[in-house]
Amino acid sequence: MTKSMLDSVAVLNGVGPKREQALNHLGIYTIEDLVTYYPTRYEDLAQKLPSQTEDGEKVTFKGVVASEPILRRFGRKKAMVTFRLLVENEPIQVSFFNQPWIGNKVSQQMTLAVYGTYDKARQRLTGMKLLLNDSEDEQQAIYPASKEIRQSTIKELVFQALHTYADELKGEVIPKAIRQRYQLMNHGDVIKNMHQPTDDVTVQAARRTASFEEFFIFQMRLQLIKQMDRHNQGRPVLFNNGEVKKFITTLPFELTDAQKRVVNEILRDMRRPLHMNRLLQGDVGSGKTVVAALAMYAAITAGMQTALMAPTEILAQQHAQTLSQFFNPAEVRVELLTGSTRAAARRQILEDLVAGDIDILIGTHALIQPDVLFHNLGLAVIDEQHRFGVKQRAQLREIGMNPDILAMTATPIPRTLAITAYGEMDVSVIDQLPAGRKQIKTEWVRQNGYDNVIAFIKEQLDQGAQAYVVTPLIEESEVLDVQNAQAVYAELAETFAPDYRVGLLHGRMTNDEKEAVMQAFKANQFQVLVSTTVIEVGVDVPNASVMMILDADRFGLSQLHQLRGRVGRGERQSYTFLVSDPKTQYGIERMEAMTQTTDGFVLAQKDLELRGAGDILGQRQSGVPEFKVADPVHDLKMMTIAQEEAIETVATPDWDQDPEIQTLVTLLDETMGRYRNFD
Repeated sequence: MTKSMLDSVAVLNGVGPKREQALNHLGIYTIEDLVTYYPTRYEDLAQKLPSQTEDGEKVTFKGVVASEPILRRFGRKKAMVTFRLLVENEPIQVSFFNQPWIGNKVSQQMTLAVYGTYDKARQRLTGMKLLLNDSEDEQQAIYPASKEIRQSTIKELVFQALHTYADELKGEVIPKAIRQRYQLMNHGDVIKNMHQPTDDVTVQAARRTASFEEFFIFQMRLQLIKQMDRHNQGRPVLFNNGEVKKFITTLPFELTDAQKRVVNEILRDMRRPLHMNRLLQGDVGSGKTVVAALAMYAAITAGMQTALMAPTEILAQQHAQTLSQFFNPAEVRVELLTGSTRAAARRQILEDLVAGDIDILIGTHALIQPDVLFHNLGLAVIDEQHRFGVKQRAQLREIGMNPDILAMTATPIPRTLAITAYGEMDVSVIDQLPAGRKQIKTEWVRQNGYDNVIAFIKEQLDQGAQAYVVTPLIEESEVLDVQNAQAVYAELAETFAPDYRVGLLHGRMTNDEKEAVMQAFKANQFQVLVSTTVIEVGVDVPNASVMMILDADRFGLSQLHQLRGRVGRGERQSYTFLVSDPKTQYGIERMEAMTQTTDGFVLAQKDLELRGAGDILGQRQSGVPEFKVADPVHDLKMMTIAQEEAIETVATPDWDQDPEIQTLVTLLDETMGRYRNFD
């Protein structure tokens, strides 16, 4: 039987259905997955003398056993084995906890090595590993494990796979010219040295190549997706440029330079006969909706329909209201379709839609139902695109005649990270706020200043404003000492009674309940809204001009910035108060950064440095892949180089016919389906 790196791990000895499932839960399905399931760290078993060892250092001592081992038991499950080890004539007391079997392995006058933690003052070694011979490698690999499968079992299976599939490891992943250019290891050597390194220098060299391999494979996939998208014949949107320019002159405000630049990028894409797949990225309040509206108007002048899909009904309603007002001077018909649309109204909308009488259809997931048929859909806009998966975006594309896709996000992402997060999309960035927009005043307040903030909120309410109060949890927690929404709601309802009403919003409410609360707040039926982070992305309440965020140090910078963006949407001067007593320097840095700038891109870069990509975007929503070895934050330069090399490789005629990289070609062919849905 021909062996393949894509064989299931079930072919290995000792892997039955239960163990296979445990491996699957770790992301290990194939032999390829297993041999690239790299150690997270290594224990240095290189031998030292006590005189060369620092207090508390993990070290290996080799010597002669100078006393018979003594086993002591404490209760049913606790035990300690002790013996003396003579290391270069220096006696060291060795203790092993809860490993009673070690007493049977050790005898007086025996030569052995022990790996453990050294207490220099007491000349004691707390043993972690017993080395009975000299065949052990100095660098011992430590693998991430789970409750279902032990680290030692993973290690045994890796070694079995390395031995059984030795001949299959020789195939190269990175083209020879690229390996030589950056002095990278061969693929087989990377795998061997990651699992069985001889020293620290070898580990670092292998890890460097493994990181580049991961970046290169990922970027190759993205370039192929992009290439497929380009070959996916779109339709040119032959809009009336004069009409678009004329419409822009009717706007009651001047477009910013950034908006003008981005509109030109989008319209240039729409005119091309190839399919557009563009991400519009902009900070809160930067004017993304206006840009999207102009793109929609351009499509309408070309005789095409447009759609806008939002993640919630209340956001869809807000867009419908905004766009109806925006297109009021023009003869543009805007309709709203959500799960709440009444049956009779829905039937009429669907009839008019397929007849071509509706120019813009706005809605939620209701837009991608089988009976929603367009007459001529040319452009689909997706708001807060990270809330939708690849499958849903594909469905939106399929309901029309392969329309251009414009996705929008208010999550500021540093340019460099956008290469990884949205690599298959072209990215437009609005990096400028409209003139005259008032900056939100942000203040960091220690817990003892809480009463002063409450007094300030009361003053603002007296002047007709509304306020948000944000908490991290919705109920009591024994683990985290944080304020919670339910307790804060009860307290503030009493504090502000009888003059003002307080509302409550949290993630355990149904969508209908959330919508009702937000609509009531928007209508000023509540003057204060106590909420968890569910208000992070969403509704404009222009009258809400104050926000207090409790335990603010428990949020990341990007999340704090998104929350802050809920205020400052009206004419009033707006304020955000960060109430927290951070116990770490990391927490203090976040609070200081929030008071120093309101630029979301500056904060996103800072958050990237402090926390890493996954924490900023949320792995499942962001599209940022979880690399096994590579780090897109600290290895940004390497990632960018890998992208450049992938672009050049894919642009080379017949690149996939190179016999040396058929391992890469097979890997891409077999896994494109699995990895294409990487968000």
